Amino acid sequence: MNFLKYVTYAAAGIMLMASCNKRGNPTSTDPGRASTKTGIEYNEEEGFQVADYADMPEGPGLIFIEGGRTTLGSSEEDVAMTRDNIERTVTIASFFMDETEVSNIHWLEYLMFVKRDSAEEFYRSALPDTTVWERELSFNDPYKLYYLRYPGFRFYPVVGVSWEQANDYCLWRSAKVNEKLASGGTSGGKRKFGIFGKRKQAAGAEAPAEAGSGTSIESGMLLPNYRLPTEAEWEYAAQAMIGTQLDEDENQANRRIYPWDGHQLRNPYGKKQGQFLANFKRGRGDYAGIAGSLNDGAMITEYVYSYPPNDFGLYNMAGNVNEWVQDVYRPLSFQDVEDLNPVRRAGGTTDPAKDYASGAEGGFQSLITDEVRVYKGGSWKDVAYWLSPGTRRFMKQDSATSTIGFRCAMINTGSNR
Repeated sequence: MNFLKYVTYAAAGIMLMASCNKRGNPTSTDPGRASTKTGIEYNEEEGFQVADYADMPEGPGLIFIEGGRTTLGSSEEDVAMTRDNIERTVTIASFFMDETEVSNIHWLEYLMFVKRDSAEEFYRSALPDTTVWERELSFNDPYKLYYLRYPGFRFYPVVGVSWEQANDYCLWRSAKVNEKLASGGTSGGKRKFGIFGKRKQAAGAEAPAEAGSGTSIESGMLLPNYRLPTEAEWEYAAQAMIGTQLDEDENQANRRIYPWDGHQLRNPYGKKQGQFLANFKRGRGDYAGIAGSLNDGAMITEYVYSYPPNDFGLYNMAGNVNEWVQDVYRPLSFQDVEDLNPVRRAGGTTDPAKDYASGAEGGFQSLITDEVRVYKGGSWKDVAYWLSPGTRRFMKQDSATSTIGFRCAMINTGSNR
């Protein structure tokens, strides 16, 4: 009898263990009923409150970029003789990035909400500089009036925006998308985010993701902040090496000069064979080719979905417009840099701005300060050299041109895949 009782208890124990194993280990989406370290049940009156979480919500307009090891830096001859982007190996964590550049229609939407919800002073500061089209010896005057607002240019990249304006847009977009999520996805949500009220956010500052929503980060209901990509993220996404690497080719021996395979600028396949793969300036005075046989089909900017996307699914990572990135410019950014998710911040202690003395105090002139930001990618007005992901240029963060736009990025949470 005792033996039978023992067998019964043993069988029950085995069944319980099997049941536990079948349930599996706790995960972000299924943390279990109680803490695996204290045994205290979650969501009890005095216990830790764990919100239901299915997965990170999908951010509008974003493409997932699987991270990995890569070689950053210029793979072309350094014709500018800057020596400011020497090759180095780094690892980039997975992240999300806009499928296309931010377009005029998106900026007009932004202006509408800013005018309604924010101070008049900030609304005026958010207006793009349309005078960037004016040239003393070129008749681009119609673009000054029509490029931003005329419906025919709706899905052309917004230009005339500074780094500071682009950064402000990212903050606003974070708040507006999360407002929609917090209201259940309806356009008539009860919460309004006036994050640009009487006092403007400092350039580069990140507003809390839950600003104004009454919803915490721990709830899992909110997306991480939209932001400008780092230079390393942008370059990695433009390379899109994921499409050319065999399993055994971990050394990435076949680096790309452009965001597509090969050394040519024309499409080598199909019905579009011979057509250019990006919007750029072929040579002096040649922006689009001859009538009846246009090469890239665009005298200025072009529709943001023009030309084939790269292997990550991103459009116009070469040409059309240059794009702002987070980093301040330093000619030695390839030195003294982290090899995981590298970035160059303003006010950093490595390679500080004070080492680039400007004016009489330092005895020489320099354009390098903590207010100078990197832009990449080449534009409709640039020759092919600047289409290579490794090339880089810089401009003051409060300046704007007709050749620079931007796209947003976002951190990936949880799994790297």
